[in-house]
Amino acid sequence: MSQSASFIPTRAAALARLEEFLSVAGRYAADRNYVREGHTNVSRLSPWVQKRLLLESEVVAAARARWSFPAVEKFVQEVYWRTYWKGWLEQRPAAWSRWQECVPRLRASLHAEQLLALEAALAGKTGIAGFDAWAQELVATGYLHNHARMWFASIWIFTFRLPWELGAAFFMEHLLDGDVASNTLSWRWVAGLQTPGKTYVARADNIAFYTDGQHAPEAGQLASAQIAIKEEPLPKVALWTEDAAQVTSLVGYERLGLWLHAEDLAVATGELAGLKIHAVNAAWPKGIVERAGWSEKVAAWTQAAVRDGATQAGRHFGAEVSLEETSNLPVSLVEWAKQNRLQAVVAYRPFVGSWLAEALALEAALSAAGIPLIWRRRAWDAELFPHATRGYFPFWERIKSFG
Repeated sequence: MSQSASFIPTRAAALARLEEFLSVAGRYAADRNYVREGHTNVSRLSPWVQKRLLLESEVVAAARARWSFPAVEKFVQEVYWRTYWKGWLEQRPAAWSRWQECVPRLRASLHAEQLLALEAALAGKTGIAGFDAWAQELVATGYLHNHARMWFASIWIFTFRLPWELGAAFFMEHLLDGDVASNTLSWRWVAGLQTPGKTYVARADNIAFYTDGQHAPEAGQLASAQIAIKEEPLPKVALWTEDAAQVTSLVGYERLGLWLHAEDLAVATGELAGLKIHAVNAAWPKGIVERAGWSEKVAAWTQAAVRDGATQAGRHFGAEVSLEETSNLPVSLVEWAKQNRLQAVVAYRPFVGSWLAEALALEAALSAAGIPLIWRRRAWDAELFPHATRGYFPFWERIKSFG
């Protein structure tokens, strides 16, 4: 049975995995850096958390209820890392839009030697112990241990001298937990862009130690020094915030619709849970697979997660659910809203990335039809994102008592 077999795209599976991990969560700090078969020393909750079939707040609350804070502080920190990355990117979206623009251009500009290196890296046929196994594991299972992701990115950038943007695209193609903020900014961090001048250079002895000798590359195979990668400064923008008047108006609508998307599926918990929802739309925009660069496996997993979230939402609200596949989401949603005589539609606003692009087109189409699309943001995000202005540890010092 493959390791991905345990990643069942349902909230029930997420809660079961959380309960399983809680029994050993107190050992996380000591064991987390070891990359072992099955990865039972880490939570492996990230695919569900990324889709918010399981909420960050639920994970933190469960860990802190079961263990003392010192025992699980390192694990709780890791949960907040995902929030930090999202908050940071919300304020510097050009980090993602630049990456988007670079990927096709860089692919087209590789010289012959780079093309050979890229082909070998993608196929896991470089001859470097560990790296090849991780490339194959990623494609086969949709998952990699975080330490392996760091080693992989470092070898990709500094040993093979391949553009980090193409490595980030490979991860986004295959990771079940692929997240625009976490993936893009983590690759930038390894490359020395996220914290300017601070890179992560993989060492052979470190790989051998933390894989218990399973992977022992020769030291001479790996780059021993960083390369300088520079960029123009990223402009900072204001965080998006809710329209208080629109949020207040939600309780006054007799016929309110809910748009459900793959970045926030546990709508029966949180700000939307108490609303009177007449109909739920979780239509699948076919074009998003190509625009996001997902493999068939990631697309299928994500679509299945949406179906589970929609089922949960329909049951919670007692509402009819639409799950059609559509080549034109804005047109489909407008038709759905009109058929259901909706006065407004509500949704959690997606984050910087492919789903936000879908959302903004949808907002414009509904507005043109005279139907407001009212965005919400979870309190977790609204409270924490403003603190993601500098590095992670200043962020952590400010917010570690929030949970």
